[in-house]
Amino acid sequence: MPIVTIQVTREGTKPGVDSVTAEEKAELIKGVSHLLLDVLKKPLEATFVVIQEVETENWGWGGLPTDVYRKQRGLK
Repeated sequence: MPIVTIQVTREGTKPGVDSVTAEEKAELIKGVSHLLLDVLKKPLEATFVVIQEVETENWGWGGLPTDVYRKQRGLK
């Protein structure tokens, strides 16, 4: 029984959207489940997919919090 955890940042993919939409999450669940079926022959009903959204203040890169890093790089 595979358990797959997907972590995404709590940011939208379009202006005015501040998280991954329910439709996008459904596509992720479907896609990952079918990938495990195709590659490992794991049945869909035995595959669990967990999506965790991470607030931007809870991650970073380059030794800096996300917002600081982005400002220094001229990003978003």
